[in-house]
Amino acid sequence: MNEDDGQDDQGRQERADAVDREMAARPLPDSAVRALGRWWEVNASVYADGTPGAHTVRYTPGRWARIAPWPGALAPTSVGDDAAVSRAEVAAAVGDALRREAFGEALVATYVWGKGKRGTPGGSGPATLHKILAFDGLDAALATAVTALREHGAPQAYAALRRQVPGLGPAFFTKFLYFTGAAVPPAQGPRPLILDRVLARRLRQLAAAVGYESGLDKDGSVAAWVWSDSNWTPHRYQVYLSFMQAATNQLVQGDSWPSGATPDLLECALFTTNWEPTD
Repeated sequence: MNEDDGQDDQGRQERADAVDREMAARPLPDSAVRALGRWWEVNASVYADGTPGAHTVRYTPGRWARIAPWPGALAPTSVGDDAAVSRAEVAAAVGDALRREAFGEALVATYVWGKGKRGTPGGSGPATLHKILAFDGLDAALATAVTALREHGAPQAYAALRRQVPGLGPAFFTKFLYFTGAAVPPAQGPRPLILDRVLARRLRQLAAAVGYESGLDKDGSVAAWVWSDSNWTPHRYQVYLSFMQAATNQLVQGDSWPSGATPDLLECALFTTNWEPTD
């Protein structure tokens, strides 16, 4: 499947595939390795186990008062002050909800974590989530994605959710898949990871540098095409997962990161780390 689902020219796709191969061969430039090494030095005590489980997000429960079902792992919506929830706590909440087939509850936990302090009562967070939960086909769509993950893999689960639920785009449904993957390991391939606009822009930055240096994408147009701000294809998601595994291996083998580091730790780091793509 190509980036435009069969609707674009073959030549551009071939160039995109060539840039992907170059990125697989040399995932992170030295400047990124150094920046990520500095990130680890600062955060090593927080993520000592090599995973981002301790990554904590603050949110305001009262802003989500209209949302139901509300996960018990989150602070009650009657609480007016801010609260905090970690990735590990969300993963446990999602695992518990999935065991009860409470798919909407699992989605709420991941969505609130993803929005954090950006959720306002009438804003895009709670208002959009309220509409998503009202969609008649929500549970069926989420259940299908969980089954696809369990029986096939992360790209297939991504494909199962793409464009299925109004208002639920990949920036948030990959959060659902990511936390689901902790409870429902995929039948094959890597576990799901979060892919949102910030991470896509990091990959675009890397792809543009590789494309320029290799001569495959001198103007960065291919990088901008495949690493757009949203609506990534299942093929692009698969490329992303493969890249993140290769880049994590590069950091570990180069002694920049601990031996037990996982790709989701890199996802966490890339979200907050900037660097110049070349030296």
